[in-house]
Amino acid sequence: MTQPNEPPKDTRFKPGQSGNPNGRPQGSRSKVCVALDALAEGEAEEIVKAMIEKAKEGDGHSGRVILERIWPPRKGARLTFDLPEVTTAAELPGAIAKVNRQVADGGLSPDEGALIVGLLDAQRRAIETNDLADRIAAIEERIAKKR
Repeated sequence: MTQPNEPPKDTRFKPGQSGNPNGRPQGSRSKVCVALDALAEGEAEEIVKAMIEKAKEGDGHSGRVILERIWPPRKGARLTFDLPEVTTAAELPGAIAKVNRQVADGGLSPDEGALIVGLLDAQRRAIETNDLADRIAAIEERIAKKR
């Protein structure tokens, strides 16, 4: 038996199936955006000049709009933390321990610590990939010498 707010199971869409397969393609622009682009086409330079003039006259909103386009706000905060230089896989545990200590001491939030450890993990993969490439090259060289 179905719940009062739940549609019957045979009418549900299957996973990965669109509710509107003939709808607007993913990634395409909406009709409103296309219409606004058409209105502004050819006049964009004049619009920007007018916004700049308004900003020069002291219109804070115009100034903010211009600055947000030229110099967008940062997505994340800048972090300052101690981290030793890591060039080998053997140095990674010490670097991760240092990050963990900074999280424990309250210098970094747990989310910031996890982000930094994720970056260190990406560096570990790069180091390992480089090491494997060197080892494969050495093996191939030995095989070539034996022939």
